[in-house]
Amino acid sequence: MRVRFAPSPTGFLHIGGVHTALFNWLFARHEGGEFRLRIENTDTTREVAEAAQQIEDSLEWLGLDWNGEVTFQLDRMDRCKEEARRLVEEGKAYEDEGAIRIRMPDEGTTAWDDLIRGRIEFPNEKLEDLVALRADGRPTYNFASPVEDWLDGITHVIRGEDHISNTPKQIRVLESLGAPVPEYAHLGNIFGPDGKKLSKRHGAVSVEEFRREGYYAPALFNYLALLGWSYDDRTEIFSREDLVRLFTLDRVGASPAIFDYQKLTHLNGVYLRNLAPDEYADALVAYLGEQGCTWDEALVRRAAPLVQEKIATFGEFKEFARFLFEPVEPDNALLNGSVPLLKEARAVLSELEPFEAERIEDALRELAERLGLKPREAFQPIRVAVTGSKVSPGLFESIELLGRDETLARLDAAASS
Repeated sequence: MRVRFAPSPTGFLHIGGVHTALFNWLFARHEGGEFRLRIENTDTTREVAEAAQQIEDSLEWLGLDWNGEVTFQLDRMDRCKEEARRLVEEGKAYEDEGAIRIRMPDEGTTAWDDLIRGRIEFPNEKLEDLVALRADGRPTYNFASPVEDWLDGITHVIRGEDHISNTPKQIRVLESLGAPVPEYAHLGNIFGPDGKKLSKRHGAVSVEEFRREGYYAPALFNYLALLGWSYDDRTEIFSREDLVRLFTLDRVGASPAIFDYQKLTHLNGVYLRNLAPDEYADALVAYLGEQGCTWDEALVRRAAPLVQEKIATFGEFKEFARFLFEPVEPDNALLNGSVPLLKEARAVLSELEPFEAERIEDALRELAERLGLKPREAFQPIRVAVTGSKVSPGLFESIELLGRDETLARLDAAASS
């Protein structure tokens, strides 16, 4: 059993494309077969090479490994020309103004049993004689693609529903060549929350964008598997191993799937919270490194436990924890009337030993009580002064991470502003 993912190298890999790749990969791994990667290029420009590399990088990041070498459509051009000329010699094709066309039947139907949609029949009278080679000698998509499926020994073609209209043409091409016809399965489209085909107006649409925004690859893998496939109506969390074991095409629906960004973000947060602390810190450090962030790694690792329960994507870390790594400029309106409190807090913290979260909490709670303030009334101005925001990781842990000198300096600055 052998399947293939055959994207065109036209830019970043769209989430719809990687969804198709994932379903091919799951089917192959479940069946103990092979998953091949084929780049449907017709030239070798630098842009094509970069796009092909990006496709490979995106699949690797999601853990979609392929069997054998990556193949390129351009490498099969000569073979396609040979096969087209053979069909002319056999009377199955003819020359037309320099191009070569394959004869299509005028009567009856071309039909196949789609593994997702059931029996599909297409009236042959609607099939025009197919251009196999253009006048300049380049093969068309609907000729090159089935030729490569034949040469690669592809047994199952799993692709999007927008290819349904291509399937009868490709079946006829393969029959003309005397090649075996694979089984076909056409997945439903992926729509945005508004019911329209997923596009940039909805948000991120490429794997690269989701990666840059700090989504965790196993969570995106899990979420994409749930678009159009379901095991039951309850289970949301599946490991890769579970998905490989459970995935079958008879559980894949033909209807369009809705890409819900909120559900993905929720699922991503669940995955991040379930990581072991060291794993979480490793993944966070790796993400920041990918994004070119030069913050101190040791401090990032110390801050990781403070944010693990608070943020849903790694991309939120920089805004949430920026105060630990860069100077802050508190909004004076949030500090109005707090100067005496900030000076008292500075005095208490300057004498504290050891400078640890538990001792910091005890000291500031005692201060609030002494000043007749509720904890929230006392802590919010201090939080704003040291973190620059009303929202931050745990106040006492944050102060410990900032250290005594930086904390006192920020309290001084806020009290004198």
